[in-house]
Parts: sequence; structure tokens; C-alpha cells
Amino acid sequence: MSSDLEQKLVLFGCLIVAIILHEISHGIVALWFGDDTAKRAGRLTLNPLSHIDPFGSIILPAMLVLSGLSVFGWAKPVPVNPSKLRKPREQMVLVGLAGPGANYALMLLSALGARFAFRHSSFPPGPLYLSDFSLPLQILLDFAFVNLLLGTFNLLPIPPLDGSSLIERALPRRWLPGWYRYRQYGMLVLLLLVFGTNLFGRVLRPLEEALSRFILQ
Repeated sequence: MSSDLEQKLVLFGCLIVAIILHEISHGIVALWFGDDTAKRAGRLTLNPLSHIDPFGSIILPAMLVLSGLSVFGWAKPVPVNPSKLRKPREQMVLVGLAGPGANYALMLLSALGARFAFRHSSFPPGPLYLSDFSLPLQILLDFAFVNLLLGTFNLLPIPPLDGSSLIERALPRRWLPGWYRYRQYGMLVLLLLVFGTNLFGRVLRPLEEALSRFILQ
């Protein structure tokens, strides 16, 4: 297997794991607050077959990885029934934050692991390339960056991302009808933003550079 293909497969695998853990975290927090919908639907499991969306989890991420573009994706949303929560309006905010929060926690853990592994590794003199790193270090690096991307991406206030649910809970009730009309175009707006403007890339780049400095310096 070529080094380039191996790196892309590692990145793709890290993305799938991060997406699944992101979705499970929503269901776990909802369960803490009294909603067992995700549990009864069999979605609080690490089995990827229960979470994978064919296009959002496989086809689109694979195309982006192979193209060398910014990588993102999604799994089937974990079902949540707000009416079963003890305090629906307040607790749905925490349920929405659970996914990005889990990604940032995983980013921190994997970044600490990568920093430790990097400082206890030896490398040939000269510039460093990803292919110079051991496979465990590559996995930790990719997992840190993928979780940074996924957590930040999902905080965008665009439906169907988690950031939109937070905005929805904060809006005055009189503004909700206008929000619901906008929500149906959320995916189109999202794709245009990501592929048409590179705005997300410009926002993410300083965060990626800071994370890289933390791990590799």
C-alpha cells in the first residue's frame, strides 16, 4: 500500500469514528435528562452500521479525502424527543452542545497523546513529513485535527448543524416562523458556504496552526 493511500485511509477512518462518537454523545446527554428515544432506537452503540449515512458518512468524506479538500461529513442524526426532557428548552441546548463538546474533548486527549508521542520519537534530520511519523502518531494527529474540524464545523449556525439548534432555542418565539422558513434551505447554504467561499477554511486555519504548534513544537 502506498504511503499516500495509507494516510488517506487513516484520515477517513478517524473521521468516521469522530462522527459516530459525536452522534452518540447527543443521545447520552438526552438520556441523562430523561429522554430514552435514542437508547430504544439502538443508537447508543459503537456499531457503525447503526449510525452511517451512506452519502454523509461514506461517499462525501471519501471524495473529499481523495481530492485533498477540507474533510467533513455527518452520520444519521440521533433521535431526540424534547418533550421527554425534564426542561426541554434549556436541556436541548446542552444536548446540542454535546456533539461538539465531545469532539473538542477527543481533540484534547488525542493532541496530548500526539504531543507525548512526538516528543519521544526520533526523526531523520531535515524537514518533517507525515510519512516520517509512526502509524500510531499519524492516527493521533489525524484524530486531533478531525475532531477540531468536526466540532468547529458543527457549531456553525446553519441547519442541520448543531449550532443551528442552539440559535433556534435562543430565538424569541415570534421569530421562529421566519427561522423555520430559512431552515429548509440550510443544506444548500451550507454547501455553498463550504465549497463556494472557503470561509470555513479561513476560520479553521488559525485553529489548525495553533493545534499543530501545540503538538509539534
